Amino acid sequence: MTVLLKPQKLVDAKVREFSMLIDGKWVEGIEAGTIERVAPGHGVTVSRYKAATKDDAVKAIAAARKAFDHGLWPRMTASERSNILLKAADMIAARADELAYLDAIEAGKPITQVQGEIAGAADIWRYAAALARDLHGESYNTLSEGTLGVVLREAVGVVSIITPWNFPFLIVSQKLPFALAAGCTAVVKPSELTSGSTLVLGEILMEAGVPAGVVNILAGTGAAVGATMTGHPDVDMVSFTGSTGIGRLTMENASKTLKKVSLELGGKNPQIVFPDADLDAFVDAAVFGAYFNAGECCNAGSRLILHRDIADDVTTRVAALSQKVKVGDPLDPSTQVGAIITPQHLEKVQGYVSAAAGSGANVALGGSHIDFGFGQYMAPTILSGVKPEMAVAREEVFGPVLSVLTFETAEDAVRIANSVDYGLSASVWSRDFDTCLTIGRKVRAGTIWMNTFMDGAAELPFGGYRQSGLGRELGRHAVEDYTETKTLNMHIGARTGWWMPR
Repeated sequence: MTVLLKPQKLVDAKVREFSMLIDGKWVEGIEAGTIERVAPGHGVTVSRYKAATKDDAVKAIAAARKAFDHGLWPRMTASERSNILLKAADMIAARADELAYLDAIEAGKPITQVQGEIAGAADIWRYAAALARDLHGESYNTLSEGTLGVVLREAVGVVSIITPWNFPFLIVSQKLPFALAAGCTAVVKPSELTSGSTLVLGEILMEAGVPAGVVNILAGTGAAVGATMTGHPDVDMVSFTGSTGIGRLTMENASKTLKKVSLELGGKNPQIVFPDADLDAFVDAAVFGAYFNAGECCNAGSRLILHRDIADDVTTRVAALSQKVKVGDPLDPSTQVGAIITPQHLEKVQGYVSAAAGSGANVALGGSHIDFGFGQYMAPTILSGVKPEMAVAREEVFGPVLSVLTFETAEDAVRIANSVDYGLSASVWSRDFDTCLTIGRKVRAGTIWMNTFMDGAAELPFGGYRQSGLGRELGRHAVEDYTETKTLNMHIGARTGWWMPR
């Protein structure tokens, strides 16, 4: 049986009120509407945001445009921008408990997990601050005796940043500090379900010394705000993380003015396991990869591709460990799996399980929701006997559901791994490094883990192939993504040409 930690009722929960940040001021918005967030783990209202409209988005874009075209931020030295980002990182660390609580209560995430995410986010801000001082161009003095070529990197301009609900503070921290390090200005729209921690970030940035208009933050829906942010002609670049479907709409909208676009989208990530693998280590990684963040993670290891010789044994072991996973109250420090983001999403996840069972898959564990009387929770679920053509094996379920598939040869494993539309991440498990390297080079994904899963660092690029997105976040080139290159071709001495003697 799954270990259940019944949530405590938040009968005295204080509702946190938020305004929107435009041009350095906290404002009510043109229409002064509101969005209420009901905690998915506790069933009570915990946050209330001022709801932005299209007109608010236009106003925020104008503020960012003015700050870029005429303000101080792009004209500061790299060291000045770096120092402000370092100050922001320190302030993020100082307010870590507040930020973690907001993400836990609004997204239903386990509090201990979120505390780790906030610490990681602060580290990313420090890394971006270092890259600000390392941004540079190139020079070419070998073109000819009379020619010097210089390649500059200049901030791309105004960036629209749109982030999802599953990692509210971590994902904005994978985008915004790098844009700021390059000298860009930004309009940020967090998910309307989990805007609280990003709005607190606005307070932090103003206190750290980011000038008015450089960062503007709006809570609102994609239809009301996101469409304007991605299509407005005064926006130079869009950085979006979310579903592949909305990513396509974002790209289509941005194409009308040919903006630069960075997309981090969905995944259907395989873990390929050979008989000689360290199965104790793998079983732990499989359970972590499937149920981390309740499976609401683009990097979730939602497909186990097991060699046929070990499939039954490994599935039994994974199921046994899965039953020890603690599900329940996001605010309990011992919780490992929290709540599902909305009732509608819970229904969607359960629909995938029902469809798979109806197509012949076996529900080896879980498969149903957990009724605590309030909130929405789902039991860790394992589906065995899954075929590659089933929807649960091809589409992003985004819930605590693990599909088990089998293979006989390495070629079969690669074919199954590459048979989906996504290519975000994958892992391969074998004590034979030749096997790991061979499979790793053949699987089409942006990150390949070998004998581990879902490790990461600010220094390592993150992003995917195919319908998992465009571009990369993090890594030493992350700041460059928010720049344009400009060539200065300088001629020395007299000009010669068609009408001038040589």
